[in-house]
Amino acid sequence: MSPSSLPPNLIPEISAFVTKCMAAHDPSHNPQHVHRVVSLANQILARETARNTSSSSSTVYNAEVVHLAALLHDIGDRKYLSQVAAISESIQSKQQGATTTTTTNSSEAVDPERLVYHVLLAHGVGEEVAEKVQMIVSHVSYTTERAKPEEVKRLIADGYPELGIVQDADRLDAIGAVGIGRCFTFLGAKGKNFCPEGMWVMDNAIEHFEEKLVRLEGMMKTETGREMAKVRTARLREFQGWWADEMKDAV
Repeated sequence: MSPSSLPPNLIPEISAFVTKCMAAHDPSHNPQHVHRVVSLANQILARETARNTSSSSSTVYNAEVVHLAALLHDIGDRKYLSQVAAISESIQSKQQGATTTTTTNSSEAVDPERLVYHVLLAHGVGEEVAEKVQMIVSHVSYTTERAKPEEVKRLIADGYPELGIVQDADRLDAIGAVGIGRCFTFLGAKGKNFCPEGMWVMDNAIEHFEEKLVRLEGMMKTETGREMAKVRTARLREFQGWWADEMKDAV
């Protein structure tokens, strides 16, 4: 599907759909997070495209795929599967009014591994683009890359360069000042589910800096992402220093 053949109003419709699905999420993973990731992805895309043009690189990005994958990157997140009901309802509603012959049964509609694909089909996107966006979304997460690093590397090299942009954008929103805010927010909203009895404390957030957040700079895929991550990681380190100073005499 070429950019000119994408359904009219697709981006506003998908944006509204994501907002509906994620409106009840805690602020660490709510629609504002998604829209920050979209903004970051578009910034990275613009800078990488300009960089590739000046260097005569053969890498070509599909801007629509980047935008859709950034918008949908948290759909199907297993931490927030209560969204499935809203997604299924949206798919069924779109199918009832659609002219396409593509159908989706209810079991497919609630499969977290295929949600994005079916959502895009229901909104009139062709199968090729829907599959590509689904593949990208399925490989964005830090957990997936830690489990399958070679697969992620292969996908970026072999036809899915947009994956690197969306990964970088999502990870940039996890570091810096915004990342610090999100880290503490998630700890307050969901942390008790992951902490041993009596260990649900703010220090858990600082421990998460070392466990994951400061590692993200080294996992960036684009030159732009690396440049932006360096700045944001320095902010994490500075905050860690402030925290240590203020907590050093705490009992």
